[in-house]
Amino acid sequence: MTSVFDLAPQAPVVPVVVIEDAADAVPLARALVAGGLPLIEITLRTPAALDAVRAVAAEVPEAVVGAGTVVTAEAVAAAAGAGARFLVSPGWTERLLGALGDSGVPFLPGVSTASEVVALLERGVEAMKFFPAEAAGGVPYLKSLAGPLPGARFCPTGGISAGSAPAYLSLPNVPCVGGTWMLPPDALAARDWPRVEALAREASGLRGAVATRG
Repeated sequence: MTSVFDLAPQAPVVPVVVIEDAADAVPLARALVAGGLPLIEITLRTPAALDAVRAVAAEVPEAVVGAGTVVTAEAVAAAAGAGARFLVSPGWTERLLGALGDSGVPFLPGVSTASEVVALLERGVEAMKFFPAEAAGGVPYLKSLAGPLPGARFCPTGGISAGSAPAYLSLPNVPCVGGTWMLPPDALAARDWPRVEALAREASGLRGAVATRG
């Protein structure tokens, strides 16, 4: 199966989006794509989420829209049916992992311990979400996993900012990070899509900045 990390390998940041009004989904996605962040995770935390995924999948083909906060087998089916091209969970169980694998859609199961990472590697899963990143040990923790568990790759999410993202992206086992800093609540409330696009453009340049620094 294609890895989530291969869907848009040039994107260093996955915007984690909470949609309250499905009508905002398409202009928001267009702003993020225009800013260079095509991999978009819409979390299943609101009643509008599935309609938002469906709208972006249908109207913004240049976006790679996924569903986050997928915590049940039923949510896996609903998100895949709505057109999600990848699925993200904050954690995993055997039943949930089975549903994710059966969906045929690339997925990122959440982990926060070495034992969880080893368990997924045993099952052939190498792409994972590290959550909650800052609370679970952050950059030092992921750096310590790179040596003994080189096969695991992570999208850290949770508490990451524009300031801390470069340190994560400098790690060999971190292809991208998840974040919300390019989606300030006041900009979303005002539907200030040009501001969102500008912040997304800054975020999309982080990998280049890390490479230059390195």
